[in-house]
Parts: sequence; structure tokens; C-alpha cells
Amino acid sequence: MEQLALGFGAALPMVVMASGDPLWFGIGRLLLQRFGAERLRFQPAPTSLQLAFARIGRPWQDASWISLHGRDSEPLATALQRRPPALAVLTDPGRGGAEAVLILLRASGLQQAYGVWLCEKLGHPEERVRRLDPELPLGELGDPLQLVLLIAEPPAPPANPEDMPLFGLADGLWLQHADRPGLMTKREVRVQLLADLELPARGVLWDLGAGVGSIGLEALRLRPSLELWALERRGGSAALIAANAERLGVRPASIQEGQAPEALSGFPDPDRVVIGGGRERQAVLQAVLARLRPGGLVVIPLATLEALAELKAPLEASGLRISVSQHQSWRGAPLADGTRLAPMNPVLVLKGKRY
Repeated sequence: MEQLALGFGAALPMVVMASGDPLWFGIGRLLLQRFGAERLRFQPAPTSLQLAFARIGRPWQDASWISLHGRDSEPLATALQRRPPALAVLTDPGRGGAEAVLILLRASGLQQAYGVWLCEKLGHPEERVRRLDPELPLGELGDPLQLVLLIAEPPAPPANPEDMPLFGLADGLWLQHADRPGLMTKREVRVQLLADLELPARGVLWDLGAGVGSIGLEALRLRPSLELWALERRGGSAALIAANAERLGVRPASIQEGQAPEALSGFPDPDRVVIGGGRERQAVLQAVLARLRPGGLVVIPLATLEALAELKAPLEASGLRISVSQHQSWRGAPLADGTRLAPMNPVLVLKGKRY
């Protein structure tokens, strides 16, 4: 390092030693503010993230990271909704440390979807790396010099589907698309949609834009005699939905990959329809209305007011009885010694019933 004015008249060569990379949450920022980049030269050592992923032997080019130092847990709650494949959390021992991460993981319903690693004193002779059971309290806080790695894993199959809740399954129990793991209807919204569908004991249910199959498959747990016809345009979706069906112990009538409305020609006329996302929803809705049986019902979850205005008009023009509702959920998250509520995205639900 070049000569630095030390503040008492002398200009002497000086070396500042710090662990890890001084320009990544280290002393480097303060030195730059005081002396300027032109007078400094940095020789970084491995960061805690590099060491952590090296210790568990996992590539980390797809990893995200979040710092909770001096911050509440809202950024972590938001990140978990996106279901990252790997997430490093720089914990704050003064705000619960690793235990706060475990609490939020459980509150998000994702404890079955992630392996949790606690890495302490990385690079020191006393370093310790251990895998935690996210279902259990940590007990001891651990060393203050720590970080947590959350590594996405396929959830273990249930030992007995009959022991699972009848509906409202945790988000982390569902197998996901590897490239878009957060693309599914969240538990709170799913429960509402199942109620709005007014599921009959028998009949035909269309789940269009089925995603991972969560709505239709939970409907079968409630009404096993329903015929579920699921449609999803993404390649590989049929196998994924079938795998989730097997895990839940239910049997859809048909799972197909294809683009609506063209792919609907082979479907029997429906009694209940749920329409997921997609750019062709108005065309899909028109096809549904042309075939919806008397007493049939359509439920459409929406994210924007513009979509509500676009899709409400065809339902009214077809003479269906319309209802609109908006649902907002919050999940508890640690905040110092208490609990705060972390908001989830609000959802509009458009419902039309034929008489």
C-alpha cells in the first residue's frame, strides 16, 4: 500500500490487514472514503461466501445473497417468494442469527424445499459447518461469525399421503420447475380459489395454466370423484404434475401439454374452470364460456386491474353472475424480539357463475 497520511504529520507506508475481501462488506469502503482509490491497492482473500460454498462442495454461480446486518427480515421474505436455487444469508447475531432464518423459512412454508447449512468462523482453525434440520429450533445461537446457506432441494415424498392436510398444503411440498421454481399459486391464494370453485362431488374440472398442478390436485383431495383435466403449455409439465399427483395420492383424468384454447378440443365440457396466467386469457375465456355447462363456474386469479377490466366484460356479456374480490396475505417474520408481518402480493379473484 502506498504512503498514507496518518493524521499526525507523518507520511509512512502502511498495511491494513483484514479477513476476506475488504471491498465486500469490509474495511475497504472506509479506506476509500478516507484516502481515495488512487492511493490504495487491495489484495483480497476469499470471501465468506466463497469459503461457504467450497466447504459444502456446491458451485455458486447461480447463488444470491442477502445481508441481515442491522436490517429486518423483509428482504429475506421477498427473496424466498422467488424460490432461489441457492441463497446465502449474512445473519445478524444481535437479531436472532441463524434462528431468525429458520423461523422465516418455516413461516414461508418452504422448510421441506431447502437444505440449511450453518457456517461458522470460516477460514479460522475453529471453523464449523453443519447441516441443520429446519423443522427444529436451533437451540444454541452459535458463533457470532456466521452465515447461513439455503440450498434448494426436491422435497422428500410424504411417507403416507393420507397423513397430509386435506388441503392448503405448504408451498415447499410441491415439486417445481427447476428453471422457475417460484411459479405456482401460493398457499393462501390456493385455499381461497378452492373455496371460490364451490367444488361439486362429481363433474369435470378444467385447470388451465395448471403450473405444477397445485389447484387441481388439491381439488381432487377434497373431491376424489371429480374429473380433473389439467393443461399447461410448458414442456415437461405433464410429468411434473403427474409426479405431484402421485405424491398426493390422487389421479387426474388427463394431464396435457399444449396451448389453450386450441388444446381444449378434446376436453369434455366443464362444470368448473380455473384459468391461470397467460397472454391469451381472453381467447381462452371465450372458449370456456362456449362450453361451460349450466350451473358451471369460472374462477380467474388476476394480478392487475387492467386484466380484471378485460376479462370481466365477457363474463357479463354471457349472462354469468359476477363477483370480484381482492385478497392480501401477510406472513409472520422475526423482528428483533418480536414478529412483523411480511406482505405477499395481492391477488384479485374474478368469479362467474352460470344459471
